[in-house]
Amino acid sequence: MTDPLRALDGLRVLDLSRLLPGPYATMVLRDLGASVDKVEEPRGGDYMRAFPPHVGGMNATFVGLNRGKRSLSLDLKKDEGREAFLRLVAHYDVVVESFRPGVMERLGLGYEVLSEKNPRLVYCAITGYGQDGPLSQRAGHDLNYLARSGVLGITGPSDGPPQVHGAQIADVGGGSLYAVIGILAALTARESTGKGRLVDVSMCEGSMAMALYGLTSHFGGLPLPRGEGILMGGIAPYRTYQTKDGGAVALAALEPKFWRSFCKIAGLEPSMEALAPGPHQGDWIEKVAAAIAEKTRDEWAELAAAADCCLEPVLTPDEAAVDPQHRHRGSFVDAPAGGGSVPTPRVLTGGSKGSRALPAPEHGAQSQAILEDAGFTPRECEALAAAGATEL
Repeated sequence: MTDPLRALDGLRVLDLSRLLPGPYATMVLRDLGASVDKVEEPRGGDYMRAFPPHVGGMNATFVGLNRGKRSLSLDLKKDEGREAFLRLVAHYDVVVESFRPGVMERLGLGYEVLSEKNPRLVYCAITGYGQDGPLSQRAGHDLNYLARSGVLGITGPSDGPPQVHGAQIADVGGGSLYAVIGILAALTARESTGKGRLVDVSMCEGSMAMALYGLTSHFGGLPLPRGEGILMGGIAPYRTYQTKDGGAVALAALEPKFWRSFCKIAGLEPSMEALAPGPHQGDWIEKVAAAIAEKTRDEWAELAAAADCCLEPVLTPDEAAVDPQHRHRGSFVDAPAGGGSVPTPRVLTGGSKGSRALPAPEHGAQSQAILEDAGFTPRECEALAAAGATEL
């Protein structure tokens, strides 16, 4: 019986991307059953390989992002490498790249050229600002895209610079996941048209789309100072607070019933004015902060377990990995790395609970196998290696 969670079995993906956004997108496709072959430069490969920390001789994040993929060493700056890539493309459904706009065209490997070789090809380009526009060539990272999109413009605290998020919202939310959505939509359209398409993903625009609530509230007539929106920490019932022992809890008692429930265990009068933004929030934030500071994080967690008030302890990564809820759901899988392993979050739409991830590839480890799968003879593989276009 086919595993319904591996709905992409048989799909072949050629991944030219590096670092986080592209590899995350192809990781999701891999976890859903697609085969992913990672194209890396002969010297060094994906930059993520070199970054600390290392587990079993490989970067821990690289292990998680590239689990179950194969690696092909191929130099696209050499004629032989480009010619080999053009032959490879005919055997794949999807190409993913994250270069600045124009790089692939200058190599002679842009979408128009590749689609001539393979009209059914879905080509996904992930960039900071999209394939066109005045900022299309601008360098950037996650934080830059959050700034330009307006996301940091609604993020607190209101009395200082916006807080840097712990999750890479632009890279993963605005980039990787929108790339997956765009690829799946293009593959669905291909079933009726027989043709692939270009999927243009802007991490900045994706971040903007994820901030729909805050931005539409602002433009709809509720332009509050940065960090003072209802879901941005601007009201006492929706904030983080420090506990007696230096820990923290997250309170999100937005509905009246949850706010009343929290106030009951905190010894506060449950006035409904606390649920609306305004100048009175300063007093309410002080009241809640004082009440939270009277107990430890674990004491609050115990009270909240029975009170149903939308309050949760702020867990460390180590605590999250062994949390009973996450253990029950199999939210983490062990990705092999050398003689050890790295716990890595499971893509929630793929894989089985408690499963063990496949290892990430050594640089160029499957070069010959990938080339031969595409019809290259052993002699042709050796010629590519002799020309410095690959490493076997």
